[in-house]
Amino acid sequence: MSKFKKGRIVRGTVTGIESYGVFVSCDDYYSGLIHISEISHGFVKNINDFVKIGDLILVEILDVDEELGHLKLSIKNIEYKKSIPIRRKRIRETSLGFKTLEYKLPIWIEEYLKKIKNH
Repeated sequence: MSKFKKGRIVRGTVTGIESYGVFVSCDDYYSGLIHISEISHGFVKNINDFVKIGDLILVEILDVDEELGHLKLSIKNIEYKKSIPIRRKRIRETSLGFKTLEYKLPIWIEEYLKKIKNH
Protein backbone atom coordinates (compact mmCIF):
# COMPACT_ATOMS: atom_id res chain seq x y z
CA MET A 1 0.00 0.00 0.00
CA SER A 2 1.46 3.33 -1.10
CA LYS A 3 1.86 6.25 1.28
CA PHE A 4 1.13 8.55 -1.66
CA LYS A 5 -2.60 9.23 -1.80
CA LYS A 6 -4.58 12.09 -3.29
CA GLY A 7 -4.94 14.91 -0.75
CA ARG A 8 -1.95 13.94 1.42
CA ILE A 9 0.87 16.36 2.16
CA VAL A 10 4.33 14.78 1.90
CA ARG A 11 7.95 15.86 1.93
CA GLY A 12 9.90 16.13 -1.32
CA THR A 13 13.13 17.47 -2.77
CA VAL A 14 13.18 19.90 -5.68
CA THR A 15 15.20 18.20 -8.43
CA GLY A 16 14.51 20.43 -11.42
CA ILE A 17 12.97 23.72 -12.47
CA GLU A 18 11.56 24.48 -15.90
CA SER A 19 9.51 27.40 -17.21
CA TYR A 20 6.34 25.30 -16.86
CA GLY A 21 6.87 23.87 -13.39
CA VAL A 22 8.96 22.21 -10.70
CA PHE A 23 10.11 18.58 -10.56
CA VAL A 24 10.08 17.00 -7.12
CA SER A 25 11.43 13.66 -5.91
CA CYS A 26 9.38 12.18 -3.08
CA ASP A 27 11.25 8.89 -2.64
CA ASP A 28 13.27 6.39 -4.68
CA TYR A 29 10.28 5.48 -6.85
CA TYR A 30 7.81 8.38 -6.82
CA SER A 31 8.46 11.77 -8.40
CA GLY A 32 6.17 14.49 -9.55
CA LEU A 33 5.56 17.84 -11.15
CA ILE A 34 4.21 21.01 -9.65
CA HIS A 35 2.71 22.74 -12.68
CA ILE A 36 3.28 26.51 -12.70
CA SER A 37 -0.46 26.99 -12.14
CA GLU A 38 -0.15 25.07 -8.84
CA ILE A 39 2.63 27.24 -7.39
CA SER A 40 0.67 30.32 -6.39
CA HIS A 41 -2.78 31.90 -6.62
CA GLY A 42 -1.11 34.97 -8.13
CA PHE A 43 0.94 35.39 -11.30
CA VAL A 44 4.24 33.48 -11.25
CA LYS A 45 6.85 35.44 -13.18
CA ASN A 46 9.86 33.45 -12.01
CA ILE A 47 9.58 30.02 -10.39
CA ASN A 48 12.99 30.55 -8.78
CA ASP A 49 11.35 33.15 -6.52
CA PHE A 50 9.47 30.26 -4.86
CA VAL A 51 11.89 27.29 -4.81
CA LYS A 52 15.48 26.37 -5.60
CA ILE A 53 16.95 23.04 -6.70
CA GLY A 54 17.76 20.99 -3.62
CA ASP A 55 15.06 22.60 -1.45
CA LEU A 56 13.24 20.22 0.88
CA ILE A 57 9.57 21.24 0.67
CA LEU A 58 6.11 20.02 1.53
CA VAL A 59 3.81 19.21 -1.40
CA GLU A 60 0.14 18.35 -1.69
CA ILE A 61 -0.70 15.34 -3.87
CA LEU A 62 -3.36 16.12 -6.48
CA ASP A 63 -3.21 12.83 -8.36
CA VAL A 64 -1.21 9.57 -8.34
CA ASP A 65 -0.19 7.34 -11.25
CA GLU A 66 0.76 4.14 -9.39
CA GLU A 67 1.95 2.36 -12.54
CA LEU A 68 4.49 5.03 -13.52
CA GLY A 69 5.20 6.37 -10.04
CA HIS A 70 4.23 9.89 -11.12
CA LEU A 71 2.55 12.45 -8.90
CA LYS A 72 0.69 15.64 -9.78
CA LEU A 73 1.61 18.07 -7.03
CA SER A 74 0.71 21.48 -5.66
CA ILE A 75 2.12 24.00 -3.20
CA LYS A 76 -0.54 26.63 -3.85
CA ASN A 77 -2.72 25.99 -0.78
CA ILE A 78 -0.14 24.90 1.80
CA GLU A 79 2.80 26.29 3.77
CA TYR A 80 5.33 24.44 1.65
CA LYS A 81 8.48 25.91 3.18
CA LYS A 82 7.65 25.52 6.85
CA SER A 83 10.30 23.88 8.97
CA ILE A 84 10.40 20.16 8.22
CA PRO A 85 11.90 18.00 10.96
CA ILE A 86 14.39 15.51 9.56
CA ARG A 87 14.74 12.22 11.37
CA ARG A 88 18.40 11.42 11.65
CA LYS A 89 19.71 7.96 12.29
CA ARG A 90 22.11 7.59 15.16
CA ILE A 91 25.61 6.73 13.97
CA ARG A 92 26.90 3.59 15.60
CA GLU A 93 30.61 3.32 16.14
CA THR A 94 32.34 0.13 15.20
CA SER A 95 34.87 -1.57 17.41
CA LEU A 96 37.56 -0.70 14.87
CA GLY A 97 37.01 3.06 15.17
CA PHE A 98 39.64 4.91 13.13
CA LYS A 99 41.99 1.92 12.85
CA THR A 100 40.83 1.18 9.30
CA LEU A 101 41.54 4.77 8.26
CA GLU A 102 44.88 4.70 10.08
CA TYR A 103 45.86 1.59 8.11
CA LYS A 104 44.46 2.59 4.69
CA LEU A 105 45.34 6.31 4.53
CA PRO A 106 49.08 5.84 3.78
CA ILE A 107 48.17 3.31 1.05
CA TRP A 108 45.65 5.71 -0.54
CA ILE A 109 48.16 8.58 -0.44
CA GLU A 110 50.82 6.45 -2.08
CA GLU A 111 48.40 5.30 -4.82
CA TYR A 112 47.29 8.87 -5.50
CA LEU A 113 50.88 10.17 -5.68
CA LYS A 114 51.76 7.44 -8.18
CA LYS A 115 48.68 8.30 -10.21
CA ILE A 116 49.45 12.02 -10.46
CA LYS A 117 53.13 11.32 -11.13
CA ASN A 118 52.19 9.20 -14.17
CA HIS A 119 49.95 11.93 -15.65
